[in-house]
Order: sequence, then C-alpha cells, then structure tokens
Amino acid sequence: MHKKIADMANTNYIAAIDLGSSLIVGVLGKRNDNGTYIVVACETDDSANFIRRGMIYNVEQAAHQIRSLFKKLENRIPGERIVRTYVGVGGQSIRSIDHVVVKSLGADGEVTEDVIKNLDKECLGFKPDALEMLAIAPPTYYLDGNLEMNPVGVPCSRIEARYKLIVCRPSLKRHIMNSIAVRAKIEIIDTFVSPLTLSDVVLGEDDKELGCALIDFGAGVTSLTVFKQKCLVSMCVIPLGGNLITKDITSLSIVAVEAERLKRTYGDALFEKDDETPIQVNAINGMGPRQISLSSLNEVVQARVQEILENVYARLEETGMMDSLGAGIVITGGGASLKNLDKAVSAKFKMGVRQASIRKGYIEKSTMVIEPEYSVAISLMMKGDKNCIYVPARILPPIVKTGGGTHVSAPESAIKTEPVRDRRVVEEVDSEAISESESGKKRTSKINKKKNIIDTVAGWANKLFDDSDYEDLPKKDEKRKDNEERSTEK
Repeated sequence: MHKKIADMANTNYIAAIDLGSSLIVGVLGKRNDNGTYIVVACETDDSANFIRRGMIYNVEQAAHQIRSLFKKLENRIPGERIVRTYVGVGGQSIRSIDHVVVKSLGADGEVTEDVIKNLDKECLGFKPDALEMLAIAPPTYYLDGNLEMNPVGVPCSRIEARYKLIVCRPSLKRHIMNSIAVRAKIEIIDTFVSPLTLSDVVLGEDDKELGCALIDFGAGVTSLTVFKQKCLVSMCVIPLGGNLITKDITSLSIVAVEAERLKRTYGDALFEKDDETPIQVNAINGMGPRQISLSSLNEVVQARVQEILENVYARLEETGMMDSLGAGIVITGGGASLKNLDKAVSAKFKMGVRQASIRKGYIEKSTMVIEPEYSVAISLMMKGDKNCIYVPARILPPIVKTGGGTHVSAPESAIKTEPVRDRRVVEEVDSEAISESESGKKRTSKINKKKNIIDTVAGWANKLFDDSDYEDLPKKDEKRKDNEERSTEK
C-alpha cells in the first residue's frame, strides 16, 4: 500500500496575463533569491475578437485564445504545465471613488494600531451601489483636521481616514473568471488592478511624493493614474485609445490591417502640413498599389491624438493637481510608441514628459527584448509570489510488513510521482495502511501470548521437581539399605 502526499513545491515559476484590447500578453518568470526577476518567456495573441475597451465580451473565444497563449508559454519550458496564473484587471469601467471613515477618540484620545484596524475594517464593509470593489489604496489620515502620514501614537480627539476605492462593474471581473478559471481551466491565484500594479514598477517613491501622472495609452482605453505625497489621488479610464486612430485612417479607403501598419510606421502626433512625401499603400484584392501623402495620413492621426489628450487633460484638471506635479508626466503603453507623442503631451500639459520603463534592479539582464506592450504583464508577474507550474504528488515507497511491525525497505530512487489526488482518497489510503499495520500488530501479539503460556507451564514444572529429585541414584539406594538394617536390629 502507498501513502500519497500532495506536494506543491515552490519552483519560483510565476505566470501572469494582461488582457489588452488589441493584444493579450502572457509572461512567465522566476524570482531569484536576491529579489530580482528573470523573464523566461513573453507571448502575445490578438484579442480584438473578444475584448473591447479592456473588457471581455466573448467568453468562449477568450477562453480558447487564453489557453492557446499559455500553450505557447509552456513550449518555452518543455515538460512543464501552467495550471495557475495572476491576472490584471483593467478596462473602461474602472475608476477610483472617495470614501471617508471618521472616528471620535475623546478629549484624551490617542491613535493606536487597533484604531487603524477598526477604520480599515469599517471601510472593507462598505458596499458601493451597483459596483464591485477591486482594491483599496492606502488612505491618508487627518487628525483634528491636520494631515498626518504616521498617525499611530499621536494624541487627538478625532481621526478621519480618507480612502480611495478602486471599483468597476461586476461583469468585468465575472467575465474574467468565466473565461480563465471556468472555461480555460486555469486557476486564478489573484487579480490586480493593472494601472496601480504598473505604477509600482515604473514610478519611484520620489515620483509619487513630488506628484506624478502616469498615462497608459492603450489600444482600447487610456488610463490616468495620479499620485501626490506618496498617495493615490485619482485613477480613471478614458474610453479612447489607439484603435480609434487606426479606424480613422481607414477613412482614407485603407483596410484596417494596412491602416495599423501605416500608423505604426509613419504615424506622427506632430505633423507638417506641407509634407507631401508619398507613402505607398499595399495592394489589396488584386488592386494595384497606390500612394497617399504623409501629411494626409498624419492630419488624421493628429486630430485623434488631440481629442484623446483633451480628455486626459480634463480629467487631470479635475484632480486639482495640474500645478502640483513636481515629477511631471510619465507615458507608457503600446500607443506611447507613436512618433512625437511625448512632445505632443508636453506641449498640451506644459510640463516635462518621459517614457516609462521598469526601474533598474527589478529585472535581470537577458537577451529578451522587453517591448512596451509587455510592461503591464511583467509588473503583474512581479506581484506574484506563488508557483504557477504543475507539481505532481510524491508517493512514498511501499510499506513492508514484518513480524515486529512495519518498515520501508524501498531505496530512495524508487520514489515515483503521480497527479495530486483528492484529499478523501489520501485519507482512505492512509486508513488502509494503518489498518494493515494494526493487523500485523495483532498477529504479533497472539504469538507473544502463546510464548508466554509455554514459559508459564515450564515454570510450573520447575516448581513440581526441586533439586533433590535430581540426586545420584546410588546415594538413594545406600540410604534405603541403611534404613532397612536399622529396622531389623530393632
């Protein structure tokens, strides 16, 4: 009989997936002992057929493509199978809302750890109407009306905790669960809010303290995340993205695939009206190639870019942080690769702009080129801490029954592996092994009882015959003759 033990050893393989409007990106990495990460594989697949504005709308198609994506990752680690993953949540309906929890401490009050825990507990119990809570950003505390970054231990009569809740429509997360966990049969270990997770790896503590706006230009949506004094000020998602630029280019009688190519190759956020440089449009359906001017292409591109920037500007202005962003603006995402977009943003917002990159010391050098489209998926992978690769159960060697009990005689090399079993099966197998072991003990006990009976009978026999019974026979005869002679004389 074998004893089966479920074993999920931590091999440091971490899988994560970013669900973008034009691409889904899967990443597989490993965490080193020194805290850095190695990106083992990055794979992408088209998602335009099942994701719109960051939200899954075709669950069945999404499950098929996601399973296919993980197969590509598995090909990079032959013999292994990905069974779990971390997932990023983004999309049109995500935004931050304010929630305030107030507690009176009395005239001689003082903020303690228990006070902070009770505030957090009350915040967790809040249920926003028709929305699902995804995350809670660290709050800011006001003691008797004054901002205090480290409130524990400070005397006050009233504490006010101001939270930023990240919320979304319930269907957003439900469709993710149905696609990945239910249909693709890949367990979701945890979900993270993509814009917040990305900010943790591309923004430094100084950026967040001085004030910084992170703008993620995606295909379906544009996300804006604002920080000040190391706290989240606002997060919102604008339903405008790079796909609209591609769609506008198709108005020049160009199919979508060719329009996307022209945008990536020649698109410019700052165009010159008099630039009549010809651009060749590839032949479609047997029609001969034709040409359009560079200025006519970029006139369309710039018009849509300006519309997106106007919306971002309006949202940033609502935060009241327009003049308080000491660290300026950081841009990222696939749309950020558009030529001169950083200059267009700087001209619009009147402040410094730089391209985002994963901070040094996080990712070890490798031959793999990390594209901007991979940034969110890599940041999700770096948030994970659990193994995502299938690890089979270990089976201990067979238990050999002996007269004195049980022992394991198989060598260590005889240990085999098989899939993890249901816990009930393990319990049944263990009970059988215990049952057989107890049977062996019972048989041993019976043998010992028989031996004890024999020893007892032998003891009785020894008592019946003392040492005098074993004297020499000649001495006994002499004694008998003496007794006879004495009786005759009398």
